[in-house]
This record gives sequence, C-alpha cells and structure tokens, in this order.
Amino acid sequence: MVIKIHQVASTANAFRYNEKKVKEGVATFFDSKNTLSANPFMYDEKHRLKNLLDIEKLNPGVKNKCLHISFNPSVEDYLKLNDTIIRQEIGNMMEHMGYGNQPYFVYKHKDLDRVHFHIVSTRIDRETGRKIKDNYEKKKMQKFILELDQKYQLTQTGNNEIPDFKFSPRSRNIKQSLENLFGHLNRLKEITSKEMYNETLKFLHVEIRKSGRGHIVVVTDGEGNPIRYPIRLSNFKEKPRFYKMEKKNFEKDNFKKEIDQKEDISGFWKMNSKFQKEVMKQLVIHLTNDFQMKDKKYRLKSGKRKIRRRF
Repeated sequence: MVIKIHQVASTANAFRYNEKKVKEGVATFFDSKNTLSANPFMYDEKHRLKNLLDIEKLNPGVKNKCLHISFNPSVEDYLKLNDTIIRQEIGNMMEHMGYGNQPYFVYKHKDLDRVHFHIVSTRIDRETGRKIKDNYEKKKMQKFILELDQKYQLTQTGNNEIPDFKFSPRSRNIKQSLENLFGHLNRLKEITSKEMYNETLKFLHVEIRKSGRGHIVVVTDGEGNPIRYPIRLSNFKEKPRFYKMEKKNFEKDNFKKEIDQKEDISGFWKMNSKFQKEVMKQLVIHLTNDFQMKDKKYRLKSGKRKIRRRF
C-alpha cells in the first residue's frame, strides 16, 4: 500500500482538481464525513467547498491549510480489499493522523490502470480554529501503513515502487494517461526549457511533432516509430507546459526565449544521464501517487538573462 500526503497550499485547488475528475467521468464521489449536510454530494460543488473554506476563515494567517492525501492500493491489494474495507480504513487513517473530527471528502479515481483514492480536508481545527499539529506526520503515516499491510497481508512495496507507466499498442485510456504524464512533467522544476521537455518525453517513448499549423502527440516504440494513432495536441485539456500558449505568432513571440535557453541545452547534453535519473526519481514519486494537481504556483522561476538591443 502506498499512501502519500501531498504538500498543497490551496485547499480550493485540491478540491476542484478532484471535482473536475468527477465531471470528466474518471472519478466518483466515494465518501464524506463531518460535513454540514448528511450527504453533501447531493448538493453542488460550492456547497461542498464551503464546508472547508468556512473553517479556514477562522485562521487566515496559516499558509498551508490544505490536507490532501492519496490512498493507493496496488492491483493486488485492491483485489484483497473491497470498497467497504477501504472506506473504513480511510476513516481509521484520518483518526490516526488527528483529523477524525474534521470534514473531509473522498474521491475514487479510475483514470489509471489501478483504482486509487484522494482525500481532501483542512488542517484548521473546526472547533478551535488552530492548525492541527503535524509533528512527525510522516512517521505516523508510515506506522499506519505498516499496520495496514500486516493486518491484510498487503504487498509492502513502499514509496519506492516504480509505476508501470509504459505505453503499448494495447494500452487503454491512452489520451488520459498522456494527460497524466503531461501534468506531472509540468511540475518538475528540473525541466527548464522546451528542448528538455521534449527529450524527457522521448525518454518515455512519447514525441510531440509539428503537423500543419499545430502539433500531434505520438507514442513510439523508442526508435521513433509510431505504435498508436497520433492525437492532436489541441484535443488535450492538460497540455505540456511549453506548448500551452500555442498561437499563430507563438514562435515569433518566443524567439528571444529560445535564444536564452540555448545555454541550458548545452548543459543538458553534458549531464543528460544525471538529469534523466533525477526525472525518473521524481516521476516515481508523482506518478505512483497520481499527483496531477494544476497549481499556478508551480510555474518555473527561470533565471533568464536579459537581451540587450544594439542600436
């Protein structure tokens, strides 16, 4: 069993991410506790979010108010458990971590090859308005995971489990899987240029190619040969970071940026192996736990030098 506590500052962002998955049909409402209404899923999104934001207004000075946890059973683990047991153990987990009395929402995701769950709550105590103590949070979670694995004889893979993120001619939900990949790569701070982004995709047997006035996404066999029908980049809701602002004058407007990135590219080729290892290390962390949050605060702060015009 893999359970991860995500460091997300905005509760609204974590909440809306899961709500969006429900609207897209790749997630469902699974459970809720301590909410204003007995069944908050009968109401609209604003009603559910109000459960959390009203509490956070009690202590606006706290920066990281959000509690976002992903509960990730392996395929084998999910066969041993059922939704009833998982619902019960998520409740036990929240109690164990000190959030048993907090309002929280649980979403069941099916956008990957395995079923997993997301829990969204707030770290602000609903009664006192103070931030709930999170000392030794990781150790407490590790203890819960160990006891859970022993209780149900689950596979003890830990956070070092390498996700099965390989595309093949028979891969299902290929478009959704590619969007998941783009979402994770968009948050990797090590990728500082469009060329680095493309090289990382090639490392995972994915290429973005020019086609007419736009681009297409191609899954390859690792040697550049397509193994699936290409998908137009414009059809993706989650686009690669360096392709998000595609317009007619995109290349012209970003000419100076490309010049500034040349130095990054030369350094990239020299440390290619080290870079790829770092990327894969972070991919394991992100992809294993399905952390696909869209957060504007994760935008790169590139140290680009200014171009001086000569007159």
